[in-house]
Amino acid sequence: MNNISPKVQNQISMLQQIQQQLQTILQQKAQYEMAIREAKRAQEEISDSADDAVMYLSVGTVMMQKKKEVVSARLTEKVETLELRVKSLEKQEGMLQGKFQQLQEQIKAAIEGKGAPTAA
Repeated sequence: MNNISPKVQNQISMLQQIQQQLQTILQQKAQYEMAIREAKRAQEEISDSADDAVMYLSVGTVMMQKKKEVVSARLTEKVETLELRVKSLEKQEGMLQGKFQQLQEQIKAAIEGKGAPTAA
């Protein structure tokens, strides 16, 4: 990296930062998607149960007995909130991927433009 200009070194550093941000977003997205699947499975179980079945809702560190409608409504709200978060992360992911590709092309062009034999 000694023969690479400071501008290209800075671009490479930015590229690494974008890559880390993308990894973080992908991890968060995967966690939210798993939570959505779990909540939907819980909704299916609730819909299969009797209307007077005993149900509990986790409120912090306490489990409280609630009516089926309340538990179902909370799960629906949770799914909607998580889906919004996933959409937001997908937008961020798209923007970062665009920046990543653009920066990658700039770095490649700068390195190839120099004709550096050690370009990788």
